Amino acid sequence: MAENKLKPEAAERTNDVRIKPEKAPGKSMFSGFEKRLKLESYFEEGFPVQYLPKILFVVFLSLLYISNTHYADKATRAIDKAQSEVEDLRADFTTLKADVMFASKQSEVARRVKSMGLEESLKPPFKIVVKKGEY
Repeated sequence: MAENKLKPEAAERTNDVRIKPEKAPGKSMFSGFEKRLKLESYFEEGFPVQYLPKILFVVFLSLLYISNTHYADKATRAIDKAQSEVEDLRADFTTLKADVMFASKQSEVARRVKSMGLEESLKPPFKIVVKKGEY
């Protein structure tokens, strides 16, 4: 069994009565906790080193849990931001698509090119057929 090196030396362990300094009652919030929990009695023989790996493991798991929570919150905020951006881009796309559809109508194209001196053809289009040896 590992020896606890943080324990007080045997020379210091006498049967002398330890006198605690008097504290003013209710002086601090922690004095009430100290009286109720009797924390000093846990460490009279020294710090319990045998529990240190378990304590460190619990502290590690707690830190891991806290960091995971922060990561999840950060990811949630990023997802919300991306979703709002997608909604804005979708609205812009719909607006631009409607504008292009309107501008590409035959009547709109004819109105815009009239200022250039171009007119709409009144003859229907016809198909040009070329036989293989004639060109």
